[in-house]
Amino acid sequence: MGKAWFVTGTDTEVGKTAISCALLKAAAAQGLRTAAVKPVAAGCDAQGHNDDALQLMECMTESMDYAQVNPVALRAAIAPHIAAEQEGRRMQAARIAGLCRGVMLGGADFTLIEGAGGWRVPINPRETLADVAVHLQLGVILVVGMRLGCINHALLSAEAIRRDGLTLVGWVANQPGERMTCHDENLDTLRNLLPAPMLGEVPRITPFSATAAAESLDIRGL
Repeated sequence: MGKAWFVTGTDTEVGKTAISCALLKAAAAQGLRTAAVKPVAAGCDAQGHNDDALQLMECMTESMDYAQVNPVALRAAIAPHIAAEQEGRRMQAARIAGLCRGVMLGGADFTLIEGAGGWRVPINPRETLADVAVHLQLGVILVVGMRLGCINHALLSAEAIRRDGLTLVGWVANQPGERMTCHDENLDTLRNLLPAPMLGEVPRITPFSATAAAESLDIRGL
């Protein structure tokens, strides 16, 4: 079995999927076979497809059915546990982890499991998506959205990951919008305080290109 990681973010809309796509491209550039799973996605089109999952499919090297990439596709673009309740569905961390594990055993050298929102997104009254990562015992890659509040969000996320018994293996500074005030100073603070290496700083790219973003990443440490 190849290596796999869980990708989370400091918040929603910080660029988890963009960075996951860039990581997939960076790995493919090294000759690795790549795969990805978006186990839970809220916000789907009329065909039941989520844009984040479709982007991952475009950037991975392995050919997979949509249902393998996004086994839990929820219609409403709201908190997953609420969307699931509205649809009369029940999510369980162990079952979701099992679906992810099936992809991890599929032969790819480099597999990403992309979460939804931040680290503590509920999937039912007792479990969060973090429990999926715990079941899988994966190293965690944190996408830090470089905007006001990112230091607090990043440090709290890192503390929670460590408290759950997992290792933060690296983090990526992503600029999802306009460059924040004192960007460099905030980046230096994150470098000093986060207990993991920075895998890269990805600037705002319009229109976004995963291949271009991959040029800002260094995944050799993974």
